[in-house]
Amino acid sequence: MGASVLAGRYRLESLLGQSAMAEVWLAYDLELERPVALKLLTPEADRTRFEREARAAASLSHPNVTRVYDYGEDAGRPYMALEYLPGGTLETRLAHGRRLQDAETAAIAAQLAAGLAHAHEHGLVHRDVKPANVLFDDEGRPKLADFGIARAADASVITEAGTIIGTAAYISPEQARGEPATPASDVYSFGVLLYRMLTGRLPFESDSPLELARMHQEVESPALAIVRPDAPPDLGRLAMDALAKDRRRRPPDGAALAARLETPPDDAQAAGAETVVIPRTRRRRRVPLIPLLLGGLALLAAAGIAAGILVTRNGSGAAPPTSVQSTHPASTSSAPSIASTTEPSTTSPSTSTTPPAPTTAPATTAISPPPSTVIPSVTIPSTIGTTTTIGG
Repeated sequence: MGASVLAGRYRLESLLGQSAMAEVWLAYDLELERPVALKLLTPEADRTRFEREARAAASLSHPNVTRVYDYGEDAGRPYMALEYLPGGTLETRLAHGRRLQDAETAAIAAQLAAGLAHAHEHGLVHRDVKPANVLFDDEGRPKLADFGIARAADASVITEAGTIIGTAAYISPEQARGEPATPASDVYSFGVLLYRMLTGRLPFESDSPLELARMHQEVESPALAIVRPDAPPDLGRLAMDALAKDRRRRPPDGAALAARLETPPDDAQAAGAETVVIPRTRRRRRVPLIPLLLGGLALLAAAGIAAGILVTRNGSGAAPPTSVQSTHPASTSSAPSIASTTEPSTTSPSTSTTPPAPTTAPATTAISPPPSTVIPSVTIPSTIGTTTTIGG
């Protein structure tokens, strides 16, 4: 570039990459004081396609889709200011037949599915899902990039019938036949990408793009369970389902992919709680055994006393004041007796052991409880080392 500042705003710092269509520069936004990826169209490139990419990407706002900051033209050359993603591409991570760790694969797949779901919900089909179009930010978050050949799902076909759009290694069977792409076409490309992340290889390999396109149309993908028997079964099944030749047998769109890959946070927390929280909960609910036994014995004793009082009341036909005596002067039995008075006495109690002579209106009536109401003798240990006897 002859000029160091584009459109009076973007200072070009270093060339990140180039193709027949565009150059991508690391630039610095002098107005907002932040780095950006500046995509500058080459003179011989398709201007319509470039403008379409800008509009498509600008219509989306999602953590897993590259953001468009600005679009304009300088000296007759259109440019696009994009979010700068310094973490490289997924293609770089998969170079030389490497495969990712399963946990990393699951995380990347889930986030890319979420980005696709967002695009599909807004009526856009990416049509070129591949590792080179997956970029990472400085926190390692994957983002879909390059919507240059994206189109509205309900729009008329942009290219003529029979024209192949997409990268041959990741192209869906219907795209290989020159048919319109749908969200299910992105699902197929996603399946190829997931297959490669899990195995380190593509389902079909050839030096000829036409041969690759033919295999995607006619040849069944090698079973992932055979290529890599120890692959996570759920991810392996999803990859094979997405690679179905008939688009009607695939998950229909990005939302369906995301639903298959989603692990609800509440379920994950519950799984961890079984080993950490539950033991503490059990300790909090433990009830001391001795106080529980003492309380039960006290309730039994109180129930016995209440039963005796009730019998006394029923026998006298009234509910007079009652007194409980631990001994009786005239009795040698260890069983207690309950005395009931029909009316209060005005004289001091007699100390004689001889019962009063019967009268027509006896002053007192002594009632011994029947055997069924004898109050048992219960000894309750005291907390200070002594015992108290109730009913003995």
